[in-house]
Amino acid sequence: MRFTRCFAGITIFAASNFEGKTMALILNIETSTGVCSVSLAENGTLLHKKESAEGMNHSRLLTVFIDGLFAESNISLKKLDAVAVSKGPGSYTGLRIGVSVAKGLCYGLGIPLISVNSLESLGNYTALNTTQFFDIKPGSEPLFCPMIDARRMEVYTALYNTAGEEIKPISAEIITEEFLLPELEKHLVLFFGDGAAKCKNVLKHPNAIFAGPEATSAVFMQQLSKKKFQLQQFEDVAYFEPFYLKNFVATIPKNKVF
Repeated sequence: MRFTRCFAGITIFAASNFEGKTMALILNIETSTGVCSVSLAENGTLLHKKESAEGMNHSRLLTVFIDGLFAESNISLKKLDAVAVSKGPGSYTGLRIGVSVAKGLCYGLGIPLISVNSLESLGNYTALNTTQFFDIKPGSEPLFCPMIDARRMEVYTALYNTAGEEIKPISAEIITEEFLLPELEKHLVLFFGDGAAKCKNVLKHPNAIFAGPEATSAVFMQQLSKKKFQLQQFEDVAYFEPFYLKNFVATIPKNKVF
């Protein structure tokens, strides 16, 4: 059994059911940006993935990708130990879709829900795999600044060291020439993610390097979701909500017809 009891219609996990389990099979779901991405990983190692960067078609693609992932890998959904989902910050619509699907799977299968911060997975992966993207000189200590587009000249961002540890908290920033200037005076700073390209003409400091992944991916979540599973850092399936960072503002069409 994976649950202890049911209270007011909500199923409660028995955390002890997962104690000592190290080889976890985890479905990772990343929908915080225009990329719809899913990966299946065992003990943090990629087995299969599917992703598309064609835009905000997550409602159409996500469940199709998940079905295809398990069909092609010849693994039953019932073998899953947990589902990990990007919790934001990012696209309001994308996050809602990803979290809704993840919660439905967890509830239906009776397995834990794991949330992974979108910027943390992007920053942590790049910091720990820097040579894939940039030739770092021995002894240098670059910093890593993932950026997720938040429209206009605003981005969701944070700052990480070479160990993938957060040294500047997540925030929504309007990018100017002064952004991270104290850090740029002392370190190379790598800027990457789907919000980085629009900042190239603003961040012209010689230590500002634009190198790294241009988009998010479920693959980047795998080591973090593995660690959270081992630490039993699970979310409440009934009440978990994405981390939007900014309030969603609905727009009124200009050509409104009464």
